[in-house]
Amino acid sequence: MQAYRNPRLILKKTSAILSSRFPLFGPNKKQEIIRLVFEISKRENISPGDILSSITHDNFHNLKNCLLRRRFPLSIYYKEAINSYLPKVRFHVKNKANIRKTKFYPAKIIVEDSLRGSFLLKRFRNKFPLSKISYIKSLKEYRMMYYRRPKISDYNQRRKTVFITKERYDLFKKCPCTKGAIRCDYHIFNLGFGCIFDCTYCYLQEYTNTPGIILSANLDRFFDNFIAYKKDGMRIGTGEFSDSLMLDDITQYSKAIIDFFRKHPKVVFEFKTKSANIKNLLSIKYSPNIVVSWSLNPQRIIKGNEFFTAGLIQRLDSARKCADAGYKIGFHFDPVFFYKGWRKDYKELIDLLFLNLKTKSIAWISIGTFRFTPKLKDVIEERFPENKILNEELLYGYDKKLRYPDKLRVDMYANLIAMFRQHNLRAPIYLCMEEKSIWQKLSLSPLLLNKKDYFCNFIR
Repeated sequence: MQAYRNPRLILKKTSAILSSRFPLFGPNKKQEIIRLVFEISKRENISPGDILSSITHDNFHNLKNCLLRRRFPLSIYYKEAINSYLPKVRFHVKNKANIRKTKFYPAKIIVEDSLRGSFLLKRFRNKFPLSKISYIKSLKEYRMMYYRRPKISDYNQRRKTVFITKERYDLFKKCPCTKGAIRCDYHIFNLGFGCIFDCTYCYLQEYTNTPGIILSANLDRFFDNFIAYKKDGMRIGTGEFSDSLMLDDITQYSKAIIDFFRKHPKVVFEFKTKSANIKNLLSIKYSPNIVVSWSLNPQRIIKGNEFFTAGLIQRLDSARKCADAGYKIGFHFDPVFFYKGWRKDYKELIDLLFLNLKTKSIAWISIGTFRFTPKLKDVIEERFPENKILNEELLYGYDKKLRYPDKLRVDMYANLIAMFRQHNLRAPIYLCMEEKSIWQKLSLSPLLLNKKDYFCNFIR
């Protein structure tokens, strides 16, 4: 059987067949049919010609409805509306991500003038002596002059450049929760932007506006301003716009942060990572209000979608070492992916987690299924054309993001929660960026996310 996994080949064949068989279709109608046939062919590993030859409809609406039913059978089964996103399929070779295993070594280090003598620059210079160092007045001015229109190809080059800057304004911010979801009341310690890892699903791919990794050198300013910003009982962390520990061996951020938050015991600080870069955490005394968290997925998902990150065993081993050192540990099953065999894989992952860690070490577990803005779908296809994560049924959800059908998400959450409870987990489990009705169907209380001091009291 011929394989139809090459997306460029699928697109070419689909376009040719459609032009021949339906020459009177306008550009918009052709786009929708090509998109549907493309996705069916890619998912089912079947020729576009075989898909269309099995359909006798010549009327556009009947043809489209027939293809929709084939593309979204679960939604049909669940009797959910098929509110699909059918953009034009695009591929540009220059936009494809380079996922060959390469060690991070920036070609350029760009530094704001005022930071010529900073410790952060010295550390990078020592670590990367072959990197070219240049100076700019400010990152804002650099963006205005050289980077007004971000492109996917620029994002692909971001690992080649590090910006060392002073953060002047956005030191802290509330988590940008999706509209309509239960808010987690989480706060972001905005110490960096950009990531040296490359996950197929990462939202930064269509969000970033700087061709490099941004790191703040003025950590003291964050500490000075936090006194006025803080509220007792709050959770705050650095893992929203970057990985908290990806370069911690160079930045040494973690040491200063732990020492600082040791003085603020009514605030919970979280490091969130996919790395195994924990040497600094183990070299100093832990603080009871510090949580070290790992994003987890089955190894098959890590291998195919979380490039340059630590493997599953490395992450769990790092979590165990941090727990043995006294830290509370968090886990983020976010995003969780639906695919054939997902239950088995996640069951094995959860069982393995509890083989490595005692339940009393766990501070919390968050769960969130795969979801993203429509624009990100286009970026994922351009950067990772052979991806499999877009093969499943993803439709417009309550927040206009593409999500699995509601009933499927509830089933996935219920299965995962049951898997956790089998291990007598007492730590809170909460949903990430989900609407109230989903919480209610799972008999989960969203009140814990906004209850003052809940997490502070729990981790003690």
